[in-house]
Amino acid sequence: MSSVALEQPSDGIVVAALYKFVTLADYQQLREPLRSFMLDHDIKGTLLLAAEGINGTVSGTREAIDALLEWFAQDERFAGLEYKESLASEHPFYRTKVKLKKEIVTMGVPGVDPNQKVGTYLEPEEWNRLLDDPEVVLIDTRNDYEVDIGTFEGAVDPKTKTFREFPGYVRGHYDPEKVKKVAMFCTGGIRCEKASSFMLNEGFEEVYHLKGGILNYLKEIPEEQSKWRGECFVFDNRVTVKHDLSEGEFDQCHACRHPVSHEDRESEHYVPGISCPHCWNTLSEKTRQRASERQKQIELAKQRHQPHPIGHTQR
Repeated sequence: MSSVALEQPSDGIVVAALYKFVTLADYQQLREPLRSFMLDHDIKGTLLLAAEGINGTVSGTREAIDALLEWFAQDERFAGLEYKESLASEHPFYRTKVKLKKEIVTMGVPGVDPNQKVGTYLEPEEWNRLLDDPEVVLIDTRNDYEVDIGTFEGAVDPKTKTFREFPGYVRGHYDPEKVKKVAMFCTGGIRCEKASSFMLNEGFEEVYHLKGGILNYLKEIPEEQSKWRGECFVFDNRVTVKHDLSEGEFDQCHACRHPVSHEDRESEHYVPGISCPHCWNTLSEKTRQRASERQKQIELAKQRHQPHPIGHTQR
């Protein structure tokens, strides 16, 4: 198992990001046993299952996460599971979910299979050296709202709103006959595996990606040697993490998902849970009403000292 593990206080929560591209012909049958195991061990978060593999981020006590890793270890198909940890003071997720999908990371391009063809993995130390090569085109494969709050020095921002837009961006901006070296990165590494497979299929010759993603880089590279600038968006209630993987300074707008800074929260256009300076003038009335109702339920639950109403998991 490829892993990045951390020391953890006995009363803390481990946040585990994991994935593996592997053929799972019986992925539909794996859903209920995996979900039941997670519920029994109070493991929260979401795991995605598809014929091409598994992907997700979950949280639990040290003992619970270790038990989950042992559950995966019983199935040889999950050997080499890409796995990394960070710590939180409490569960950063509200619910426990195991979802069945067509893809574990959605690109929407038939024939892209990292199990068959994938770019060259680079460890964080190798990554730093590669970024000093002036011939390398460095592309951030994440969505625009993620790039806004942090990225690597010199990285190109495709300004994509979803990963589905990435193939079109590449085809519209880069010629494989002219661009010989491409390096890509993402949060945990999974999007880059698929992106590198796609680019090799498109005819690009040298395609590199950061093994374990930004989270692995922030864990392994001392801040004084780092080429990362800003904070890193994560898909849980922490919103962002800093270079030491501690919780960052951003909140999140629940209407548009964009991270909001302290300055954003001072804006007249910031209404908690409903709008922010990034979306206040673009939200549809339907979205605004839905966000308003959601926020009302959250506030009522807080007043009654009840669990988050959106996050209650039913067996």
